[in-house]
Amino acid sequence: MFVTRMRVPFGLAILSATLWSLGVGAAGAHSARVVVLDRQGHASVRYDRALQGRALTPRAGAGAPVTRRSVARAGAERTVRSELLRLYRRGLITQTSYRGYAASFNSAVVTARRLRGTRAAELEAVIENLHNIAAARMLTVSRLPALFLTLDRNRQWWRSGPLLSYGQRVEFVGSDIVWEYYPGQGIELQVLGSFGKAQWFCAAGAKYIATCRRVVTELTPLAANRAGGLVWEYYFRFDGGVPPWTSAMSQGTALQTLADAYKSLGDPSYLDIARRALPVFAVAPPSGVGIRTELGMRFVEYSFAPAQSQNVLNGFLQSLIGLSDYAQASGDPKAARLFAAGDAEAQSEVPRFDTGAWSLYQPGEEDSLDYHVLVTGFLQQLCKITKAPVYCVTASNFKRYLKTPPVLEVLTRRLRADRQATLRFHVSKISRVGVTLRRSGRTLLQTSANFTYGDHAFAVPVLTHAGRYTVTVDATDLAGNYSSITRPLRVTA
Repeated sequence: MFVTRMRVPFGLAILSATLWSLGVGAAGAHSARVVVLDRQGHASVRYDRALQGRALTPRAGAGAPVTRRSVARAGAERTVRSELLRLYRRGLITQTSYRGYAASFNSAVVTARRLRGTRAAELEAVIENLHNIAAARMLTVSRLPALFLTLDRNRQWWRSGPLLSYGQRVEFVGSDIVWEYYPGQGIELQVLGSFGKAQWFCAAGAKYIATCRRVVTELTPLAANRAGGLVWEYYFRFDGGVPPWTSAMSQGTALQTLADAYKSLGDPSYLDIARRALPVFAVAPPSGVGIRTELGMRFVEYSFAPAQSQNVLNGFLQSLIGLSDYAQASGDPKAARLFAAGDAEAQSEVPRFDTGAWSLYQPGEEDSLDYHVLVTGFLQQLCKITKAPVYCVTASNFKRYLKTPPVLEVLTRRLRADRQATLRFHVSKISRVGVTLRRSGRTLLQTSANFTYGDHAFAVPVLTHAGRYTVTVDATDLAGNYSSITRPLRVTA
């Protein structure tokens, strides 16, 4: 792959199966690499087929570290310790819970002081995120389980686990929850990855029923009360967003997982949990993820940045799939109405994400190969659900683009000798483009670079001789399709 886009921490269990169905490599090759830490502090690497596909991570630098200074600005009079004491004195948590959370926090602080370098910095960043949440008066009872599990896991990892590469997924022996490393933020709960993994097990048949139940049981208590219902939140700074925040994509995947758990296990309690997780779709950001439009509703990728994230197609489509799965499993009319509103809006928007040669992540910005495959799979699912031509046709287009070579056009046909110049060309899709300039069998220029779709140019060295030259432009797209054209170039005196 020539261009890698690092985006939201969202990769789903359907990615490898979609790659397989579209003929892009073998499914097994796309199982995710996971570093697992055991109780003795020993780490091992395994490849998890329930976490198929690369970890789809945010842009480098998106998660900025938190500092003591930011805590002071937020209001240092409220601290983690004072907020825990306040919750206990008001009878909102028991004495046992209060002592347990206070001990967890004290242990993390002591451990951070004993560590050095990256290990100390990462654990301190997690502590500071917790401090900021407390200072902002958002250390609520419902958030305590997820926040302190995050704290405990970071203390465990940075005390004995290996240093990690950006976006690496990690797990712990005895737990099925997925975590992901964000430099300057520690390891953080990967909500979408965890529910994507759970959904894989819940939809994989009778052999995995016990695992399905175990994973969902572990994830359920980590939901917080938000927007009038249950929401699985993110507790780290990301792309300008301050925790806690949430996403329509991860919440939609939670609905899909719970619906599949109900169908696999026959336990109606899963539908009750899903019903309680529904309100966030009807509430506007920043509390919720639903934005009303002229045609219906749009469900946004990030609750903290509705303007920027409302144009991200893959998250919108996945939230619709989750709403549809839950509505069909439960017969919940509210879910059906939310799906219908989102479906109306999505059908009007989908064509704008088709360039005629590739898919767009958002208007003007092409998808990476992973995201192209992901959104193709979502469109195929919505085609089956709704039979709407726009989903079916666009999915067929996107699938075809995986086998279609880039279309090239040389736009420059004439240059002047002894002058600085550029060689302009057009490429139909994101590709690695090369150019070779020859005269009388001699190569005068040969170079390549990554380009998005549209018109671009290569700088050409000053040509001192008039006459006929040949230009060869070739391109290899993200899926490995290759094309090449050769055109004459006339240089005049």
